[in-house]
Amino acid sequence: MNLTVPTFPKIEATVETDATGTVSINGHVQDVSASTDSAVRAEIVALVTATAIEFGRPVRLHTRDPLGEQDLAVHPDGHIEPLSGLDAAGAVMPTEPPSPAHADGSPDDFKSSMPQVLMRRPRPTLDDLLQSRPPAPIGPATMGWQGTVRRLTGGLIKPAPSADELAHRDAIERVARSLSGPRTIVVINPKGGAHKTTSTMLLSATFGIHRGGSVLAWDNNETRGTLGWRAQPARHQNTAVDLLRDLDRFNDIRNARVGDLDNYVRAQNPTQFHVLASDEDAAASSTIDAAAFDNLHHTLSRFYRVIVVDTGNNMRASNWEAALAAADQLVIVSTIREDTANSAAWLVDGLYEKGHEDKVRNAVTVLASPSKVADPELVRRLDSHFRSLTRAVHHVPHDDALVDGGTLAFDALAPATREAWLQVTATVADGL
Repeated sequence: MNLTVPTFPKIEATVETDATGTVSINGHVQDVSASTDSAVRAEIVALVTATAIEFGRPVRLHTRDPLGEQDLAVHPDGHIEPLSGLDAAGAVMPTEPPSPAHADGSPDDFKSSMPQVLMRRPRPTLDDLLQSRPPAPIGPATMGWQGTVRRLTGGLIKPAPSADELAHRDAIERVARSLSGPRTIVVINPKGGAHKTTSTMLLSATFGIHRGGSVLAWDNNETRGTLGWRAQPARHQNTAVDLLRDLDRFNDIRNARVGDLDNYVRAQNPTQFHVLASDEDAAASSTIDAAAFDNLHHTLSRFYRVIVVDTGNNMRASNWEAALAAADQLVIVSTIREDTANSAAWLVDGLYEKGHEDKVRNAVTVLASPSKVADPELVRRLDSHFRSLTRAVHHVPHDDALVDGGTLAFDALAPATREAWLQVTATVADGL
């Protein structure tokens, strides 16, 4: 395919062996000198590129140096192509070199005759050296029968980890990976009893365990939620309302200290996350609105890397909509029941109608089994529906340790439950 590059302006360049040269643009000659002949070529290319930018199209450059003569097309973006002359119609014809002799597709004779500026490769750096390192070796198995064999033989036999263990390790790495800034996850379903608070606690616990803290579970109910009741108690009963009242002290950067938040949040050990409860005073009339949420979120984002927000049941409440606007990742949760799943589907329809299609498509759906044996046909229907709407669907098993709705004891969960929530959290982390 011919490349049409008009011969006007006429540009010629000469490079000498003493690191000097000249460039002529429409008869205007400019001397060029540098420390090396490669630097001379680079300066000439920069001058010709500026001319190409001025004309808004590629220009033709005829070069001479001790290696011979060469015609080049220089584009406004600095890209350079070798040329072989003009055809009968005056179009510049790209050089058709013989079969490539190098990995980058450049032939030997072209390498020997082209200006050195085209041959220069980037200087390798420390980053290049570090990136060339082989991946870290995979450690021996620690789980399953492979791990048992290793322990029973005192490490004399070291089986490789199973596929399940490799998936487990991969999920931990994804949960623990660094983020480019604070991230907010919002858990939603407008029906009560949909597994929102449990999901908020288990997501926060999994992030906290594998990230080492700086994780907050926040009950963003406009009046009263149950997240504080599910959390381990603290020496105080302060809630989001109390923090909002005293927020100015944390907005003073000179005096604000993360440790002072301990009087408002409830530490969850050993899972290494904090809980910010909603108002628990039955006689109170205060509410959290959109402005209050935004003020709290702005401040809390300075102290926590990951914020998991539990929402109320009123998707028309201003603080609910403010949480949606702040969300980097939505998690749509539902038990495997017709009424709860229908509520989640209705929510998705409403989000589409309000222009939140992108957030829905990036969302993660969690389907929780309300009993040890779920209806397989209902499971299939719900999986199909939400998989077509959201980025991923995860199924989490029923666990007797969660049935009573009391204080979450992460260590009491079955291993299958903890593993399922690790995989959920890893998928959520992928979207942050």
